[in-house]
Amino acid sequence: MISNPERLSFISGIGRSASGRRLGRTAMDLTLDAALQAIEDAGLKREDIDGVATYPGGDAIASRGMGGPSSVQVQDALRLNLNYLYGSGEGSAQLGSIIEATMAVASGLAKHVLVFRTVTEATMQGMQSRNPGQGMQVASGFMEFLAPFGAISATNWFAQVAQLHMHKYGTTREQLGQIALTCRTNAGANPLAVYRDPLTLDDYLNARMISTPLCLLDCDVPVDGSMAFIISHVDYAKDAPKIPVHFNAVGTAQYGRPSWDQYEDMTSMMAQGVGKQMWSRTDLKPADVDVAELYDGFSIITLAWIEALGFCAQGEGGAFIEGGQRIARTGELPINTHGGQLSEGRLHGFGHVYEAAVQLRGDAGERQIPNAEVIVAANGGGPIAGALLLTRGISN
Repeated sequence: MISNPERLSFISGIGRSASGRRLGRTAMDLTLDAALQAIEDAGLKREDIDGVATYPGGDAIASRGMGGPSSVQVQDALRLNLNYLYGSGEGSAQLGSIIEATMAVASGLAKHVLVFRTVTEATMQGMQSRNPGQGMQVASGFMEFLAPFGAISATNWFAQVAQLHMHKYGTTREQLGQIALTCRTNAGANPLAVYRDPLTLDDYLNARMISTPLCLLDCDVPVDGSMAFIISHVDYAKDAPKIPVHFNAVGTAQYGRPSWDQYEDMTSMMAQGVGKQMWSRTDLKPADVDVAELYDGFSIITLAWIEALGFCAQGEGGAFIEGGQRIARTGELPINTHGGQLSEGRLHGFGHVYEAAVQLRGDAGERQIPNAEVIVAANGGGPIAGALLLTRGISN
């Protein structure tokens, strides 16, 4: 058995605020709901928390509702005495904050780390639509090569990925649509999902085109909400009130150009390197995975993760998901059992980890996958990505 530092930590508590379209609540209000729930779920008190981590950790994108409160602000709000504090918009996408917390616990810097992700994008987008702002801004950084050509949205960038995958491998919209259909079917069994109404392939094919070949139903749903986890040292597992969710391996690789539109292989993105690294850190194989909670900021990202994690060969993702049977809850690789970001709402991958924990605990109700013991949760697309291989612990 390969020994990795991440195996010295586990998810002891989970929490979530209400989530939905334009809740009109502050980011701090939502964060505290999720954080306090996670602390209680872990069987801990506020004074037990000695670390806090988040993404992105500051106010750089807070004006768009993507930032949430910083780690320092949450420390102050909860009056915590900390040995460890982390907040960064760089690293292994949004899951980087969870991975950093596992390493802090493994190294002895902290015993119980609160990790949270908060967004108020739906509310902020509504406000900005009523207040257009200051007009056109000067493009800088990587946007210098995108904005002048009208590619100002991530939808434009990932449309290039989807278009190239279709051109290179023969992937079709009918195949890609199975991601959206599967997520919507799963959301029907999730009372917390934003969109639960049934969806047909005709609905998908006739949906409004956003950036060819991606339509509205290929794009995730901005919401307001917060999710939180407590990452604890394994020594606490014997005392934790809930079934432990263990970290078996993580993937954090950063290969190639850090570019959204000039990455060396646009059809695979950073997911390929992360997948290879994660599997190199474990004796488990893709065939051992019971459930895959794969990032779906856009449907093409999920397809890229299916290939990158070795569930099928590069370029064969379209055939793998064709018809949707393989990726259904009753299939060989159930994906995004909560509805994913395409239907539950966008919490930047934290919803996928939350669902993984719920499934491994056996608490998913109607959408529970029987005997789920190994789950991969992956997030990010383009030049950023991170992955967690999670396993079910023993009930106390």
